[in-house]
Amino acid sequence: MNSPPSPSDPATSGPSGFDERLSVPWWWYLPAVGVAVLLGAEIHMGYPGLRWWVGYAVMIPLVVAVLVWLGRVRVQVVDGEVRAGDAAIPLRSVGRVEVIRDADAKQMALGPDLDPAAHLVHRAWVRPVVRLEVTDPEDPTPYWVVSVRDAESFVETLTRSTR
Repeated sequence: MNSPPSPSDPATSGPSGFDERLSVPWWWYLPAVGVAVLLGAEIHMGYPGLRWWVGYAVMIPLVVAVLVWLGRVRVQVVDGEVRAGDAAIPLRSVGRVEVIRDADAKQMALGPDLDPAAHLVHRAWVRPVVRLEVTDPEDPTPYWVVSVRDAESFVETLTRSTR
């Protein structure tokens, strides 16, 4: 016999929270494959004959793999913590949250105002960044700066999860 859900149990089944992969824009693949074809042609010109295909067979998958590797980072709010890249912080240690959209403000946040001890997960192709204050006195990291495409949903999930 199943017991009734407690008030602390989530009302939905499955994972709730925020999950975003900071992948490169899809259109980057077109010029990247074009550059790979040009590099393959350079190799082809240096090694004509039966080995003409080697440059293409190496360069095209290599360039696509680099783009996939660049976009492998995930930002998540799951299991009571925020995860950005390889780091995680408990939600109870997240203080003030600030969304930075303006280009000048972003430049200041990532440049002169950036504390060297801050945790930074930035991708240039993702416009907004979110600054999360770390309130844990034992943590040497003063704050996190994280690139997120859907900043409103991220902040809403943080707010909903910390209640």
